[in-house]
Amino acid sequence: MSKQIGNSRINGVLFDLDGTLVDTAPDLVCALNLALKQYGYPTKSLDEVRDAASNGSLALVNAAQPHLNNDEKRLLQQALLHHYQTVNGEQAVFFDGIEPLLDYLKGQQIPCGIVTNKAACFARPLLQRLNLIHQMPAIVSGDSTKYSKPHPAPMLLAAQQIQRQPESIIYLGDAKRDLEAARNSNMLGAIAMWGYIGKNDDPNFWPQDFMLQHPLELISLLKNDI
Repeated sequence: MSKQIGNSRINGVLFDLDGTLVDTAPDLVCALNLALKQYGYPTKSLDEVRDAASNGSLALVNAAQPHLNNDEKRLLQQALLHHYQTVNGEQAVFFDGIEPLLDYLKGQQIPCGIVTNKAACFARPLLQRLNLIHQMPAIVSGDSTKYSKPHPAPMLLAAQQIQRQPESIIYLGDAKRDLEAARNSNMLGAIAMWGYIGKNDDPNFWPQDFMLQHPLELISLLKNDI
């Protein structure tokens, strides 16, 4: 069944980065463990803290060492970010189905882009390593605008960059703030259920239009003239 907002069909796609487009958790947890070792704390397995990866460096620190005071957490966070500059992109891979999805969008001349809260100093080297830097007409990082998601500012900047109206764009993300950002921007929101969704998260209560279990489900939606 087709879904439309007003009279506009979907003609643009935007993605969150970590946990939606790319599995970056192995790199982030590697950087976390280097920081933990640096300060004499026990390391964590990928499975133990993977769900925190979508929420940034401080969330990873909190997941690994919840009982530290704020100053200790900030020191650990800064060490994590320092190590992440070295390991960024070494183990990161596209989620299964993302590459054929991007090929489909390219073949259909549907512009796509990225809106992430990740700082540009980390996002752009990662995208360069994945050969995406020149394929995406829109790359909006956490420091590209004054505000970050769930504020609409980065979303609307990306809409301008792909030259599409917000109401004709679908945005994929794996966190509540991603779906709130889509709603705040008058875009369709789709939950990337393959992403870093924690055991305490309940996506059913996130503002969303679609729950996608696999990236290729978006192709089916687009073929049905969303």
